[in-house]
Amino acid sequence: MEIAVIGAGAMGSAVARRLVENGARVITYLEGRSASTIERAKAAGMEPVGLDDIASSRLILSIVPPAEAVAVARQIAAEMRERGSKTPFMDCNAISPKTMAEVATIFGSGCGVVLDGSIIGGPPKPGHNGPKLYVSGDVASDSAVLADHGLQVRRIAGAIGAASALKMCYAGINKGVTGLGTAMLLAAIRSGADVALKRELQESLPDLDAKFVHGIPDMYPKAYRWVAEMEEISEFLGDDDPAALIFKGMAGLYLKMARDREEGGLLAGQLDQLNGGA
Repeated sequence: MEIAVIGAGAMGSAVARRLVENGARVITYLEGRSASTIERAKAAGMEPVGLDDIASSRLILSIVPPAEAVAVARQIAAEMRERGSKTPFMDCNAISPKTMAEVATIFGSGCGVVLDGSIIGGPPKPGHNGPKLYVSGDVASDSAVLADHGLQVRRIAGAIGAASALKMCYAGINKGVTGLGTAMLLAAIRSGADVALKRELQESLPDLDAKFVHGIPDMYPKAYRWVAEMEEISEFLGDDDPAALIFKGMAGLYLKMARDREEGGLLAGQLDQLNGGA
C-alpha cells in the first residue's frame, strides 16, 4: 500500500512513521526542503520520490503549515492534471472551511476526490493511539486505508468544510487558552504582579495552571506555525463576529513569541522562570 505524505515536519513525519510501522509504503516530495527536513523524513521511513509518483499513489495527505496549504494543493493538482491522475487528496491542515473550499476548487472535477481532514492531538507516539484524524466528505471511504495502517480515523457527517470547522473550533479553544495565559502572564511580569498571579492560579485554578506550565513551553517552537492558524480561525468566525478580533490578536501574540525565539528567547525565559523553570 503506497500512501503519499506531503510535509515532513513533526506531525507529518510522525504520521508517516505510524503508517510505515503498520505496513504501508510512504512516499514524499522533498525538493527544496532543508537538510534537517530530509533527514527527519528518512528517519521516519519516508521515501523521497518525484511528483509523478506522488500523483499515482493510493492516497495523498497534505500535512503542512496552514499558510502553505493552498500552494501545496496547486502544485499537486497541476501534476495530477498533467498525469490524468484521480488519486484522492486529503488536506489535513489547520485551515478554515473557506480555505478548504478553495483547496477543493483548485482540484475541481478534473482530478481525484478531495477529502477534508483535520488532526487533533500531538504527533503519534509509541504506545499511544492518538492523534485523531477527523474526515468529512469521504463518501467512498477512502480514509479506511489509513485506519487499516494504524491511524485513528473518525469520519464525521457533513461535506467538505465540516472537519476543518471542527479543527478551527477545537484549536480556538485549546491554543486560544495557551495564548491567553501567555499574554496575561507576560502582562503580570511587566507589572510586578507575576508571583501573586502564579500563586493565585495554583490555588484557585490548578488545572489551568498545569496547562500553562506544560503548554506554554511546548508552544515556543510552534508559534510561527500558529500565526496563520489563528488568522484562519479569525476568518472562520467572520468579520461580523466580534470574537474574530480575539484571534487576530492571538496571531499577533504568536508572531511576537516566534520572533522572541529567533532573538534569543527573553520572553520565553521570563515565562519559564515564573513557571518553575519548565
